[in-house]
Amino acid sequence: MTLQEITNAIQGNVCLGESRLSENVEHAFASDLMSDVLTLKETPLLITGLCNPQTIRTCDMACIEYLIICKNKKPTEEMLELAEENNMVVITSEHSMFKVCGLLYAAGLKPIN
Repeated sequence: MTLQEITNAIQGNVCLGESRLSENVEHAFASDLMSDVLTLKETPLLITGLCNPQTIRTCDMACIEYLIICKNKKPTEEMLELAEENNMVVITSEHSMFKVCGLLYAAGLKPIN
């Protein structure tokens, strides 16, 4: 799926990385535990309800470029600056993490096994 298709499926708002919406994503991972994110062997799209600078730092350490922040939370300027430094795409959604996961799974995005 392209990031544009993902954004449309979750009625998302692109906060950063609008020029990259044609890029393809095959897998997603959802977690609020950043320690779980750091154990990943792949670099999926991350879906989380955490909205703080540590989320961006964790994505940087795990080489994750695509981030969806759920529950209608809005990233701070500090977060967006960090994300921009790390060439990330940041999308927000008003939906819960559960609903975002369900919408994306139904649309064809694959989980990490």
